[in-house]
Parts: sequence; structure tokens; C-alpha cells
Amino acid sequence: MKNKKKFITCEGNYAAAYIAYMFSEVAAIYPITPSSDMAEYVDQWSASGKKNIFGETVKVSEMQSEGGASGAVHGSLQAGALTTTFTASQGLLLMIPNMYKISGELLPGVFHVSARSLAAQSLSIFG
Repeated sequence: MKNKKKFITCEGNYAAAYIAYMFSEVAAIYPITPSSDMAEYVDQWSASGKKNIFGETVKVSEMQSEGGASGAVHGSLQAGALTTTFTASQGLLLMIPNMYKISGELLPGVFHVSARSLAAQSLSIFG
């Protein structure tokens, strides 16, 4: 008899976080709505010792800004780790300088982006 597939009903943030966790060695996080849930799931799984597909617990680093998170992703990728981060569309704009460096060095990283509206006048999240 074939093994039955296990299906769950979940929200998009949970699904993205689960896949990110399973295929990553390092996650550099900076909680920013609406992507905070993804970072929180990954942080919770790491703290509880959940193993990814490589049999390792993902190393999570919570940074103090979007720029810090993208810088940590850059450094981790340079060290050879499979790395991911989570952000919102506004936060992604603040990650552009490091994204240029990452792409210029042909480093394979994943940025999970939750959509939200962009501020029209500045890059500050404070208006």
C-alpha cells in the first residue's frame, strides 16, 4: 500500500516559512509587517531544535534593520551557507545596496517578500 500524503491547510506566511526553513542553513531576520510571521515561525522552529532537510537546526540571527539583515545574508552567502531572509516590499527597498553586492558576486540567496504598499516620498518607515 502506498504511503498517504499528508496535507495541511495553512496561511501563506506559514507555507513560505516552512519551505525556507527546510532548505536553509541560516536565516537573517528583521521582523517587519506583514512578513513578521515568517521570521517568527523560523525563529520558533530553530529555538525548538527542529531539523531541516539537511538534518541541521537553522541558525537564526535577528538584526536591527533591513540593511543589517541583508548584510548578514551577504556575509553568510560569502561563507557558503544556504541563506534566506524575510521582508516586506518597503523593507526590500532598504536592502537594495546589499542585493547589488550579492548579485554582482553571483551568490545564491533567497529573499521572501510579503507585499504591502510603498511609501511614495521616502524610504523611512516612519513617514
